[in-house]
Parts: sequence; structure tokens; C-alpha cells
Amino acid sequence: MDAAIKSIRPAKSNEPKKVETRVVETRPAELDPSEFLAAAVRADQPRPSRAEAEQAVLTLLSYIGEDPDREGLLDTPRRVVEAFDELYQGYHQCPAEVLDRTFGETAGYDDFVLVRDIEFTSQCEHHMMPFYGKAHIAYTPVGRVVGLSKLARLTDIFARRLQTQEHLTAQIAAAIDEILKPRGVAVLIEAEHTCMSVRGVAKHGASTFTSRFTGMFRDNPAEQQRFLSLVRGPTR
Repeated sequence: MDAAIKSIRPAKSNEPKKVETRVVETRPAELDPSEFLAAAVRADQPRPSRAEAEQAVLTLLSYIGEDPDREGLLDTPRRVVEAFDELYQGYHQCPAEVLDRTFGETAGYDDFVLVRDIEFTSQCEHHMMPFYGKAHIAYTPVGRVVGLSKLARLTDIFARRLQTQEHLTAQIAAAIDEILKPRGVAVLIEAEHTCMSVRGVAKHGASTFTSRFTGMFRDNPAEQQRFLSLVRGPTR
């Protein structure tokens, strides 16, 4: 009698096993408008007096081993506090007011507006040392546009605070997006950080690039590429 033998295991296929993949879309966290649309320092916020600030400078001079009473340093506390008033004036300025006035005579212009090579200097919040470079900002207006100089003023307001480059980039993009309500915003910042170039690893000339895209720039890679091509164009 013939016996039929059945395989307990199914025959192996030479075809590669299909692996199911799932794409998870991630987008940058949105900033709370209350964090960046108003001046950072409220009128009722308690602050040390000018005399107390100057005394703090004297303490630091003594800490590094200097003699605060020597001739060259007698007026240094006053000068340092005055410099702080200038370097950190962005705490007292309101970004929303800068972008408040817009113009409607655009003849139906529907492409993006780009202002590149906006020079800025900011201060690293980790070491209170300068970082400086250029900001490139584009937005696609809906009906109305803002004065070109206002984008530079907006950059300065955020830059003249203690910052990280990542936060600075996000704040500029978020403010334009929130106030102007454009179809999209693109921000690219390139900077050199003295906390990296003159201390620590001391790598002079190293550049850091950060970017933030919203709306049509975020959703359309072709628009991102066009923005980057104009920023890095042959005329540079």
C-alpha cells in the first residue's frame, strides 16, 4: 500500500517577506504666542536697581582676580551695565508691534518675499558669549505685505535677548506666522558661536545652520529648495 507523507511545515518560499512599515509624520512643536508676541519684561516685574547691577560687576571683577579700584577699572561697572542695556534691549521691545502695519497694494503678488543676509548679533544663554551671523527670511503673503525693514527689526528684537540659535530661529518663524498669517514662512540662520570658537574646543570658523519652515514651505519640498537656492545663489 502506498503511503502519502504530508509535510508538517509549509514549504519555504524564495520570495522575500514583506515588512509593513508605518510612516509617522512629525512636525515642530508650536510655540505659545504669549511667549514671544509681547515684551519679555513686564512693567511690574521686579528688577535689581542699577546700583545693585554695578555692584555685581564689581564682584565679578574681584572674582577673576582683578583690583576693581585700579584706575582702568574705576568706571567699568557703569560701562558694563550700559552695554547690557544696549545688548539686551530686546527684552523691552514688542515683536507684535513691529509687524503690526501692513500694506495692501501688491497688484495681486502671490509669490514669496525673501530678505536674505540680515546680519545680527545675539548672546548665548549658556555662557553669555556672543554668537553672530546672518538670517534669511521668506514668507508668502496673503493679500498684504509688511515693510522689508520690519523683518530685520524683528530679528534684532529676538536676537537682543539671551538665546539659543534654535530658539531664535523658531521665534522669528512663529511670530511672522502668527501675526501676518501668510501661506508659509521659511527661516534659515547661519552663525558662529564664540562659546565654541574662543573657549572650550576653540574651533574658529565653525558655522551652525538652523532652519524652520511652516505652511507651504514645510509641505512642499520644491518651495523649500527654491528658497534655499535663492539664499545660496551665485551672487553670494
